[in-house]
Amino acid sequence: MKPLRVAVLADSDTRWKWGALTANRISPTEFTESGESPEAADSGIRLDGFLLRGRATPTARQLEEVGVRAHSLREVTAVEFLREMSKETYDVLVLALVGGGVQAILHGLAHAWQGRTRRPVVVTGYVGVVYEKLADGLLLRHGADLVLANSRQDAERFRAVYEGVGADASSVTEVALPFLGGAPYEKKDPCTVVFAAQPSVPESRTDRAYLLDRLIRHARRHPGREVLLKLRSKPGEHTTHIEELPYQKLVRKQGLPANFRLVYGNMGEVLDEADLLVTVSSTAALESLHRRIPTVVLTDLGVREALGNHHFVGSGCLASWDQLDAGHVPTPDAEWVARQGVAPDGSYATAFDEARRRITELLATGELPPLKPYYTPVTAPGYLPGVLARHHLAPDGSPLPGAPSADKAAGPVRQIVRRAARGAYRHGVQRVAPVIRRMGEL
Repeated sequence: MKPLRVAVLADSDTRWKWGALTANRISPTEFTESGESPEAADSGIRLDGFLLRGRATPTARQLEEVGVRAHSLREVTAVEFLREMSKETYDVLVLALVGGGVQAILHGLAHAWQGRTRRPVVVTGYVGVVYEKLADGLLLRHGADLVLANSRQDAERFRAVYEGVGADASSVTEVALPFLGGAPYEKKDPCTVVFAAQPSVPESRTDRAYLLDRLIRHARRHPGREVLLKLRSKPGEHTTHIEELPYQKLVRKQGLPANFRLVYGNMGEVLDEADLLVTVSSTAALESLHRRIPTVVLTDLGVREALGNHHFVGSGCLASWDQLDAGHVPTPDAEWVARQGVAPDGSYATAFDEARRRITELLATGELPPLKPYYTPVTAPGYLPGVLARHHLAPDGSPLPGAPSADKAAGPVRQIVRRAARGAYRHGVQRVAPVIRRMGEL
């Protein structure tokens, strides 16, 4: 039996992780009953990875940290990827991109696959908690065969949005986050507190400095505890969101207690040591709750949509640093947890069954209809052309004149120039932009 051929297109380290793990979870071949993620090389599928070239293209270190293997992995532009898809025949294609990227690729594929009798099943979704731009992000993802919802709550919201604008909602498929797992929590001694930092939440220097100060003060107040600041990326790297003020930069001016450390690495491995997970609104909270680790979503900066912690209203996990310093440990609400796709009851192994069933049925049809996104030059003539143009595509999905060509091989000099340009951009975001912003406030 030939292995299932699956391609994943991702634009950041976190989306590569989501896309590759999702590909393994939803592929209707081998999968583990325990809910542990199979590796691509061992799961009966042929997984080819494509990294969309841009500001957040992951570095080799970030890819190594994600720890997901593929049979091949290379960097491409949108136009290069579409040319590849016009030649190659895959069974399943997972688009792990921001909404605008998904929409552009969907229109590009619709153009590239004109006249084809067979095409891959196209799948997309979200890498974590959906707490902003719900309608915008969803409508940009419309047109894929499956739009994955990571929880029952998300599935209901997604269908309501699609039905509310008169779009077909049959693509919405309930699954769960593909990276949940790990051993259930067992209390350890000494206690280890993990603060899961986020690149863009909160944004201001004042708020980020406040959170860092409270974390350090917690370490000093509890010298018997190990206090870990879990960071997403190293200086000069970018992830899904731009980080203008890395905690590494802020921590240089602090005197740190002996029981305080900065850590990197896979979140699951860090949670292996955690007795308490603290965050503002990171998806790590759901990973923690899945393993029954005591979890706190901070209220110090308010419960606000801009922070994303409003998503956790009703969870029972909201608390402040003052409460934590005093020994408070929240108790999660079981009904809320169940609605979020978190399955500490052991049902996680079946969370992807419906997606596998639907993909199996679509593959069995032999011929799928053309992709039909909700946004077209008729329904969104003032919006769609700009979305497509950012990826060098015309309103009909064809490459614009002058678009980057796959025929131009990236030689050593070109690769060096590209890395230098990307480094300059990241330096500008993290060093120059904050200075200019402060000067503007004088």
